[in-house]
Amino acid sequence: MEVPLVGGSSSTEETGCPKESLVVIEVKKQLYLAGPLITGCLLQNVVQMISVMFVGHLGELALSSASIATSFASVTGFSLLSGMASSLDTLCGQAFGARQYHLLGIYKQRAMFVLTLVSVVVAVVWAYTGQILLLFGQDPEIAMGAQSYIRWMIPSLFAYGLLQCHVRFLQTQNIVLPVMASAGVTALSHVLVCWLLVYKLGLGNKGAALANGISYLANVSILAIYIRVSPSCRSTWTDLSKEAFHDILSFMKLAVPSALMVCLNTGSLAFMIPFGLGAAISTRVSNELGAGRPEAARLATRVIMVLGLATGVSLGLIMLLGRNLWGYAYSNENEVVEYIARMMPLLSVTFIFDDLQCVLSGIVRGCGLQRIGACVNLSAYYLVGTFRQHYALPLSTILAGWY
Repeated sequence: MEVPLVGGSSSTEETGCPKESLVVIEVKKQLYLAGPLITGCLLQNVVQMISVMFVGHLGELALSSASIATSFASVTGFSLLSGMASSLDTLCGQAFGARQYHLLGIYKQRAMFVLTLVSVVVAVVWAYTGQILLLFGQDPEIAMGAQSYIRWMIPSLFAYGLLQCHVRFLQTQNIVLPVMASAGVTALSHVLVCWLLVYKLGLGNKGAALANGISYLANVSILAIYIRVSPSCRSTWTDLSKEAFHDILSFMKLAVPSALMVCLNTGSLAFMIPFGLGAAISTRVSNELGAGRPEAARLATRVIMVLGLATGVSLGLIMLLGRNLWGYAYSNENEVVEYIARMMPLLSVTFIFDDLQCVLSGIVRGCGLQRIGACVNLSAYYLVGTFRQHYALPLSTILAGWY
């Protein structure tokens, strides 16, 4: 395992317990983290899914425009911000393990500052989404519809970046239940917000897009209040510090490769389950390395690989068995439903490798090796994928695991 980025005093590994007992303890730790994190990831991202569902019942053109806009927003904005925020998995995780608690608040403020600046740049790109899609040969009517939808999503971009910083700040301290609870409250209320904006106020697809920003802002507000008042964060949250505006370059050296690792593998709501597992293992590895316990980090790695394989197989089976039902969530058009059903058998296989790749990426983040992870993902998804598309994801898994 890599030398921790934040120095902590080396501690003696746990001895005297049977190996089986250590494995059981580690499984419990990871399930305690992974369960709420997976649920939280799903609930955070189901917000956009609900908006698209509302738009889908406004017509086929509205659905096509909203779907393309959401995909474009995910690749160019949301996954970028989520990836950059995941650098906190390394920084905050190792600082917490090394008991340098004051650094967590500084790292969080630094990430919030950088991600806000990045959001400004992305917002400018989003404003010209229609022209960009036209350059790639998209139908003009759909392209302009996507541009209108994504422009109303710009407020959600800024809220989402701040949300990810708050989530990582809590996650690396093993505080995960509030993350799940706040995501659950906002996901449930998002249905009402969409209904009010889309139907009662008559905003149509623009209302669905705007609802994303309202829900993400509510989510980040709940977490911000919790961090401010909770005794659990008393030693880690600090008031605004000038140190947050220093050493930006070092943060970017982790944030950029972290963003590449996520952006090179982002696709669907199903991705949130392995993403949650990856978040759990990055916390476990970074905490143990920061505390000077590399053997515990290795054990955590072995356990998460088994959990990742099990969830990948389970998810693939669920998608396969329900292939004739998923399409109705988005559209009443039989052609759309049948097309989704035909794709599911192939996609169900990729979910297995996707799970393993995501947990391996989490291990890499916990070790602070984002640059290597980004190079592996780039090679497997794009350089190899250009010629052997069906083998790109398995190769990414093999290369990351081999390293």
